[in-house]
Amino acid sequence: MDQPGAVLFDAYGTLFDVYSVGQTAERLFAGHGQALAAGWRDKQIEYTRLVTTSNHGAHYRPFGELTRAALRYTCKRLGLDLAEAAEQQLMDQYRTLTAFPESREVLQALKARGAVTGILSNGDPGMLDAAVRSAGLDGLLDHVLSVDGIRKYKTHPDAYQLGVAATGLQPDRIAFVSCNGWDALGATWFGFRTLWVNRYQLPFEELGTPPERIGSSLRDVLAFF
Repeated sequence: MDQPGAVLFDAYGTLFDVYSVGQTAERLFAGHGQALAAGWRDKQIEYTRLVTTSNHGAHYRPFGELTRAALRYTCKRLGLDLAEAAEQQLMDQYRTLTAFPESREVLQALKARGAVTGILSNGDPGMLDAAVRSAGLDGLLDHVLSVDGIRKYKTHPDAYQLGVAATGLQPDRIAFVSCNGWDALGATWFGFRTLWVNRYQLPFEELGTPPERIGSSLRDVLAFF
C-alpha cells in the first residue's frame, strides 16, 4: 500500500504517559498511587462513553471536568480523603504529563519524511496545549485536534472525522496511532490505517478487525514508510 500522507496520534497514553501521575499520587497517598492512577484512567474513559451515548450527548462535559469527576470518584472508591490542594496537584499533573521517551524522535522522523503530523484526542484544547508545550512537541505537530468542538468523544465516528476534515485526506491515507486497544479498534472500523502500540503486552480486543500493525513503541509507525 502507498505510504500515508498524514499520521495522527492519540495523546493520552500514546504520546503522553497518563500513568506518570501515579508518582504524584503515590507521594500524596502512599501505597495507593498505582491503584489510584489506574482506577482514575478507567473511570475517565468510562465517563467519556457515558456522556457521548446518553440522551444524544445532552450530558456532554469537557474532558477536564470528566477527569476531575473521575478523580473524585476513584478516591472515594479507594477510601482516600482527597483534600482540595491534593486534587489540584493531581489535576495540574495532567497538564504536564511526561511524554514517552521516543515521542519527539518519532515526530521528527515523520516530519523528515514529509508526513503531516497531528494529535486527535479526547482532551479539551487547554489541556492539550499545555501538555504539548510542556513536552516541547509544539513545533512538530501540524494539527492538535480536540473533540470538544463536536461534543462527542472517541470512538464516535464524528471524532475520527475530524482528522479527515483537518488534513483533507481520505481515511485510508491517514495512519492513526494509539496505545489504547479500544481506540485502535474504533479507528480501524472508521477506515484509518492503524497502529496499536501495545506497550503493556495486552491481548487485543475480542471483536475482530485487527489493526493494520501492532508494535511495542511509537517507532513502529515508521514501518508505514
